[in-house]
Amino acid sequence: MPEATDPADPAGPTTGPASPTGPTSPTGPTGLATSWRIRLPHTTAAVPIARALIRTALHDIDPGAADLPDGDTAELLTAELVANAVEHTAGEGPIELVVELLAAPGGCQIEVHDSEPARPGALDRPDPDVEVDPWQEHGRGLLLIRALSSDCGHRETAHGKAVWFTLPGIPAQRRPPTR
Repeated sequence: MPEATDPADPAGPTTGPASPTGPTSPTGPTGLATSWRIRLPHTTAAVPIARALIRTALHDIDPGAADLPDGDTAELLTAELVANAVEHTAGEGPIELVVELLAAPGGCQIEVHDSEPARPGALDRPDPDVEVDPWQEHGRGLLLIRALSSDCGHRETAHGKAVWFTLPGIPAQRRPPTR
């Protein structure tokens, strides 16, 4: 079962490389927390749990909030990061999902923490000599993250690494209608 922790928990940072010491704002315009840190099981069950948590964070808590990112893209990229953490790490300790809704101009930053300190493949600089095989079932996750996020990267943490991406906010008047 996922375990939520206090976003200001001193156990680790809740934001990306620009602010490694903690959340930038404890509450958003509605008074609700703008960042969450959730422990997920180190199993494939973490992927749909993470998608549901992102959906809830972006749509159910305050669907009328201005400048939210595209929820489908956020879910897809989060699922890729969580699946990579499950598949490519040893399984010691939980995976942590950190979600931060950003102040104006909006958007979000999502991080996945795991216990493996090794860099996550070619997230920052893809190898131009390696072609993606269209018939392979693996190998496109980092490509999707680079292509669809406004920024992405990784950093070392006290217990391994955090891999993160940011998505810009979409002004309310440009958002597709809710389903």
